[in-house]
Amino acid sequence: MFNGIIFNKGLITKISKRSKGINIFVKSDLKLTNKDIGVSIACDGVCLTLITLKKKIMEFYLSNETVKRSKFKFLKVKDLINLELPLRYGQKISGHICQGHVDTTGKVLSVKKVDKSFIFDFEINIKERKNIIEKASICINGISLTISKKTKKGFQIWVIPHTFRLTNLSNLKKNSLVNIEIDILSKYVKNFFHEKK
Repeated sequence: MFNGIIFNKGLITKISKRSKGINIFVKSDLKLTNKDIGVSIACDGVCLTLITLKKKIMEFYLSNETVKRSKFKFLKVKDLINLELPLRYGQKISGHICQGHVDTTGKVLSVKKVDKSFIFDFEINIKERKNIIEKASICINGISLTISKKTKKGFQIWVIPHTFRLTNLSNLKKNSLVNIEIDILSKYVKNFFHEKK
């Protein structure tokens, strides 16, 4: 479980294709040792298990299901991804509860700078569009953000300079893809009332 507050990024150094998935290798400054092998790490919002660690390069395995649901089907060497270690008991939750279970991908329609902040306009598929709630939390590339406005094709968010600088949002441009996890509370509440009908 994660809270979507990003302090670290990683560089994709290698991608190995397999018959039923891919292995990715990520270089980062996360303070990990071989004792941490098996730990879950959010990689651009996708919960992945660390399987090897050599000289600051982490290895993860992604199944075809994970690749299909995420933007990782278009991942390239030298891409930067956001990284977050799992929450520890007693740790402050500054963002919102994120599971690392990506629901869909979104496409950047536009990025506008307003004063020192940035407005991102995203398009998502029709199926997930109905789950968007104005002022609700949303996880984009593993970052806890707030939906400022619901739009015809998706939603908008405002990003403060601090978040823009520390995450890979600064690399996004028109037509870039992002991983999206809808707020777990809105999903579960909606599902509950749907079943009650």
